[in-house]
Amino acid sequence: MEKKSKIWHWLAVALLSMIWGTSYILMKKGLRSFSPYQLASLRILISFVCLLPVALRSLPKLTRKNLLSILIIGLFGSGIPAFLYPLAETRIESSLTGMLNSLSSAFTLVVGILFYKRKAIRSQIAGVFLGFAGAAGLLYSGSLTFNYYGLFVVLATLMNGFTNNEVSKVEGLNGLEITSLAFFLMSPLALGLLLGTDIHAVFQTPDWLLNFGYIAILAVVGSAFANALYYFLVRDTSPMVASVVAYFIPIVATLWGLSDNEQLAPDMFLSVLLILAGVYLINR
Repeated sequence: MEKKSKIWHWLAVALLSMIWGTSYILMKKGLRSFSPYQLASLRILISFVCLLPVALRSLPKLTRKNLLSILIIGLFGSGIPAFLYPLAETRIESSLTGMLNSLSSAFTLVVGILFYKRKAIRSQIAGVFLGFAGAAGLLYSGSLTFNYYGLFVVLATLMNGFTNNEVSKVEGLNGLEITSLAFFLMSPLALGLLLGTDIHAVFQTPDWLLNFGYIAILAVVGSAFANALYYFLVRDTSPMVASVVAYFIPIVATLWGLSDNEQLAPDMFLSVLLILAGVYLINR
């Protein structure tokens, strides 16, 4: 049983790495027709519709005891980061977004220590500093200036740290139910924001339907399915074990970026190695 359990854990990590590593190039393509706010709102709403039957069946399980946790997971896992990533990609490459996302492991540990009474050893603390040093290197753009749009990704990974720890606290709900209820609670916000944009103008742009298709794939596979699988993994292992996904996301994101003719400076790879070394120490 233990061997089978380990096999499914690694299969889940591999699948999540492929899905989330691909999500950044899908956002890039979606932004060709849609604004960051439209993209994020559509992503949330499509995920909500996809999971609505599960959410309706799960509503009786939404109690006072777990409502706050679902709100935190909804805002910090499914809601705000959905807007932060495309906002960042208006000024930085999709591959860089994927590289910076590796900070999720560091923030999962830091948030766990500060807010969830988790413990850490010295090597894990060293890993956090390595991760932050690598992220600073990725954000550095020469002439003592930083690419501040990358900080949107950093903020999103901080929120992921809260989400990863909060998921393990939820009682009475499985990963699919948590995901469906999180999108259920975020859907009114997304709908309001979408209606506040000039969505009709998008329909006059070339290839808008194709780019909408990229967003739909991002929502159904990258949000609804992947979040549910990830929350199952967190609850079956631990937040730190599940964050091993951060090892492989930059690799997949970089390969997609190179296939789309993105330019990567050589020193970026050194920064990524620092981040991955930090992830290794944190998860060791």
